[in-house]
Amino acid sequence: MLTQNRPTQPKPELWVESPSSNQLLLNRPITIKAIVTPIWKDEAQQLLQSQVDQLDEQLGQLAIQVNQMVEELSQHTIQVVGADSSAVGETQNQIQGIQVQAEQRKNELLQQKAQVLQQLEKVGTLELGEEVEQGQVDSYFYVKQGDHFIRKMQVEMVLRDGVIEELRGEL
Repeated sequence: MLTQNRPTQPKPELWVESPSSNQLLLNRPITIKAIVTPIWKDEAQQLLQSQVDQLDEQLGQLAIQVNQMVEELSQHTIQVVGADSSAVGETQNQIQGIQVQAEQRKNELLQQKAQVLQQLEKVGTLELGEEVEQGQVDSYFYVKQGDHFIRKMQVEMVLRDGVIEELRGEL
């Protein structure tokens, strides 16, 4: 019997051959859920309160920086000997520009603070034992012909105080 040695094309890295069949290695998101417990609730509230405090600090720093910049520009204009009206007008425009930018940043920070306060309020209303979504992680898994793709993609990890309590879906 004559066999011909033909060069074979390399298979993509994601293909894994097993003795019985070909499999494909894929990546999927896994939803992480947490069961609300007193410990989880306290940690979530502390984290959110910390974010509120940081935003308040940023708002305070912004106000101080704006006041310092306006004061420095005003002092500089006053110190300029023989400052004409164009220099004063230019300084006023600079001050106005700084105030507009500061107001925009302040509004952004206030909007973030409102969102965090809303989350904090929501955490307070959660019932013990309730499940809340915490985020996602990626996971690799094998599929082969005949697998139900949708079921393989719908996987959840349920945590209780940071400990995996349940894995849901087709692993």
